[in-house]
Amino acid sequence: MRRTYVGGFFGQLVSGALWLLAAAAGTWVSPVAAMATLLVGGILIFPLTTLLLRLSGRQASLPAGHPMAGLATQVAFTVPFGLLVALAAAAYRLGWFFPASMVIVGAHYLPFVFLYGMQLFALLAALLVFGGVALAMWLPEQFSVGGWLSGAALVVFAFLLRASAPDVE
Repeated sequence: MRRTYVGGFFGQLVSGALWLLAAAAGTWVSPVAAMATLLVGGILIFPLTTLLLRLSGRQASLPAGHPMAGLATQVAFTVPFGLLVALAAAAYRLGWFFPASMVIVGAHYLPFVFLYGMQLFALLAALLVFGGVALAMWLPEQFSVGGWLSGAALVVFAFLLRASAPDVE
């Protein structure tokens, strides 16, 4: 996993860009545009990550029969299902959309510690989960703040993860 996906670099970079785009939509267009951007864009994370891997000249998928392929797919599907909860939270209180999404996406990073063999994913998970809870409690009316913070964190972690994966050529 670590070698094929470059320590998670490209995936985190794509995810970070998506969250920043959703935050921008929430800031300058509308909350509905932000939610649609994050939901629809989330579907494109894996294809865009694969495209970037190919453009970089790297292998774009795990070898056939890799024992972690099934788990990676199952972990990935937790996010779109979980985002349904974020939509429900937003129906109750609009400002909870990004914080709830942070908790969902953060929790989905916990299995990455095992999948990638990288403890840094636990820190990313904790930052997103506890950041989402804090924002929901203390800044629930600031709609896009969670999007901006998550996007920035994901971009920073893309580079931290890449740097902490020395076995990736």
